[in-house]
Amino acid sequence: MNMGRERAEAGKNNVEKLSESMEMIVAYTPTEVDPYGLTTIKATCESVNIKRDSKAGRNAVKNDAVEYAAGRSFTFTVGPRGKIEDYSQLNELIKQMGEKAFRPNTERGRIKEPDMISDFVATQWFLWDAVSSIENYAEDISIGQSWKSKLSVPTPMVMRKARDVTYTLAEVRDGSQGRTAVIHSSYSLAESAPASWPIPYTGRFQMSGTFGFLSYYKVLGLQGEGEELFNIDAGRTEQHNQQYQMNLEASLPMGVGGGSKLSIKQTLTMQLLENNQK
Repeated sequence: MNMGRERAEAGKNNVEKLSESMEMIVAYTPTEVDPYGLTTIKATCESVNIKRDSKAGRNAVKNDAVEYAAGRSFTFTVGPRGKIEDYSQLNELIKQMGEKAFRPNTERGRIKEPDMISDFVATQWFLWDAVSSIENYAEDISIGQSWKSKLSVPTPMVMRKARDVTYTLAEVRDGSQGRTAVIHSSYSLAESAPASWPIPYTGRFQMSGTFGFLSYYKVLGLQGEGEELFNIDAGRTEQHNQQYQMNLEASLPMGVGGGSKLSIKQTLTMQLLENNQK
């Protein structure tokens, strides 16, 4: 899985571009299978790699809290339609990563370093959303039919935002590995995020870096689209790609110098590795 993010900040005299990305390999192994009830799946994060760069020349953060997930496993249960029923171990891992995001020295208060935990949440928590969000799952879905859902919005600053999603079954392809459903999606800004979604951090804290310096973030708009390839006969997602852009406005401390415009371009991709395609 790959998650990439580019942020462009426009000031009065210049535009600064920053980027960060996460590449993660996760192995999913069914441990208890019940096609009519709950199936237990073990997920193991085999590797997590974070990259950050800045055309402004600043050094990247040394370690990212999400790298704590490398080598760790969690189990979860899914129903016959692919909806995750028990997130408890995944939620616990997310909280543990959240604790790793803070500086150990608290003499100047709790200070959180930049992290990509929200990107980790966006891939694991919502992995089968396109299929599990179908309301009338027992009925056949016809070409051109659409349905609604919500997805998270990973951001470099701490905020809880969601995307309203419209999924559409674009076509069904026949292949040697089975029938593949091509599901298109479009995104817009949702009014609120569900309270049941995980929160990595607790208590009061200050964020380091640019996003701790800026404040009062206001989302001006969000739009994007994506495509997912779901193997109907194998019952698995084999590839998806999501892209969107979110525009924001932020304030400087004490209102000095007016506001700052920000544009976040986000790309999330997933690919089933060939040696796991059986």
